[in-house]
Amino acid sequence: MTDRRGVVARRAEDLSPGVPYVRGWNRARRSADTLADQLVLLGLDTDFPGLVADVNVFGDGLVQLGTVRPEAAELLAKLITVGLEAERRDTAAEPSMTTRREAPAA
Repeated sequence: MTDRRGVVARRAEDLSPGVPYVRGWNRARRSADTLADQLVLLGLDTDFPGLVADVNVFGDGLVQLGTVRPEAAELLAKLITVGLEAERRDTAAEPSMTTRREAPAA
């Protein structure tokens, strides 16, 4: 799906027989819809008007965010950072799954 620099392969404009484009596009559509739902909840849906599902030449699904204002990109990055920090705190606060066995009372 990516080249040596990690850049996504070019979009599929001319389709080749035998490539599962629909499967990749459907996966991208579900992911784009999930992201769009969250952006609506955050009041950011109008900041990402170019959010669409797409597919590359290999049939891999792509989610394009479109052109966004720098402020919208910064806010999205901050939200991701806050979410990762909260997830890390939650993971660190979880009790250990191992339990100590108490010695029987004599």
